[in-house]
Amino acid sequence: MNRRTFLAAGTAAGLAGISMTGTLPAVAHRRDRRYVRTLDELRRALATAVPGTVITVADGHYPVPAGEPIAITGKRGAPGVPITIRAESPGGVVLTGEQSFVLTGSSDITLSGFGFRQSTTLDIPPDCRRIRLTRNDFQLADIEGLHWVMVRADHSTIDHNAFHGKTTLGIFLGVEGAGTDEMATGVHIYRNHFSDHSFPGDNGGEPIRLGVSPRALSKADAVVEFNLFERANGDPEAISVKSTGNIIRHNTIRDSLGGIVLRHGNANWVEGNYLLSGRNGIRIYGNDHYIVNNYLERIAGSGIVLGSGSVRDHLPGETPASRRGNDAPDGVLIALNTVLDSTTAISGESHRTVPPLGCIITDNLLVADNGQHVNMPFQDGISWAGNLHWGAATDGNAPAGSFFRADPKLAAGVDGIRRLTAGSPAINAASRSYRDVDFDLDGDRRTGRVDVGADEYSRRRPVLRPLTAAEVGPNA
Repeated sequence: MNRRTFLAAGTAAGLAGISMTGTLPAVAHRRDRRYVRTLDELRRALATAVPGTVITVADGHYPVPAGEPIAITGKRGAPGVPITIRAESPGGVVLTGEQSFVLTGSSDITLSGFGFRQSTTLDIPPDCRRIRLTRNDFQLADIEGLHWVMVRADHSTIDHNAFHGKTTLGIFLGVEGAGTDEMATGVHIYRNHFSDHSFPGDNGGEPIRLGVSPRALSKADAVVEFNLFERANGDPEAISVKSTGNIIRHNTIRDSLGGIVLRHGNANWVEGNYLLSGRNGIRIYGNDHYIVNNYLERIAGSGIVLGSGSVRDHLPGETPASRRGNDAPDGVLIALNTVLDSTTAISGESHRTVPPLGCIITDNLLVADNGQHVNMPFQDGISWAGNLHWGAATDGNAPAGSFFRADPKLAAGVDGIRRLTAGSPAINAASRSYRDVDFDLDGDRRTGRVDVGADEYSRRRPVLRPLTAAEVGPNA
């Protein structure tokens, strides 16, 4: 399935209310159901589990002895019929100690409803496949440098979990792969709640990190959608992308230091995200990215940063030192975004000297009464058109003829999001067509000559809105 078809299908599914938030398979009549009250009983049940087995662990606190983790070794469910280990109630089973579950050579395993309080990383290794972590509560030991969950298994699913309460260096959730330069493929991360990471350093406290620099050119095809980030202050990057071919859409980042950063890798799609009252917006390096339909409001720094590079491109076989450098953006589209009341709406960088090439900045809606709309030190590699500026903020160095000034006639909805009203000059004003952009920020279909900014004018009630805590996490 090509990217455009996949995006349209995924959004249409979301509008139908089924999205990608699947439930456990409805095969109860075939399932082997077991109820266990001790770790020894759980181990015996796992030894004989088969596809469809559901093991329910009685609520309680379970200290896992050092050197005796709950081993899931060589256990194989089947696609759509996993082996499920679940708590009696979400969060009702709390696992303490050095380790909890240790998976090896297993597939189609679901872990659901546990409170993880261990002191080492929960690792999903590359010799596993289709592992699902759902409706769990993660608050591991607050140890300097401890990463809480690391996913290296293809087609894993991380959904409806809570990650919260870390004050030290280390990430909440990482995705990597086998060896030193591969990525797990097809990982799906959705409806999770990431909150309250207060590490005071300036690097190393990301809620989500998709890859690391040696894996930048590996195609991951991860989908990160419908997640909520609140008070994500452990790193300037709330979603840090260091791999290729990922989709980042319909996430909400609120009251956070962190933003969305395409730090390494190519061909990533960033669409329909809300970044509200934060310090960092969307920052871009690498090639062939789409940045469309995003809504950014009250960003203390720049809403959207089209970076510059220390290298032109990352290439196979380059040195580790070169791979860590910033890849100048080539062929990036920044279009149909709304940036409101931010210090600078769209900016670049001057401290790196390799400029963007072949990038397009079109049909964005930029409104502010302070600061400036555009501050782009490198202009030669960028095409501009159709951007709408409004407010007392200066136009900055936006090229003449690349924008028009008019009151967009915005009005806030009950969710606080400012959308177009009837008679707005943004309606049907886009400078070009966007055949790959089928829907707007709200889930309204874009047809004909589309509207400037993230919102396509409609009288209908928005289907997609900023997420609240009630819509994510174990109890959603």
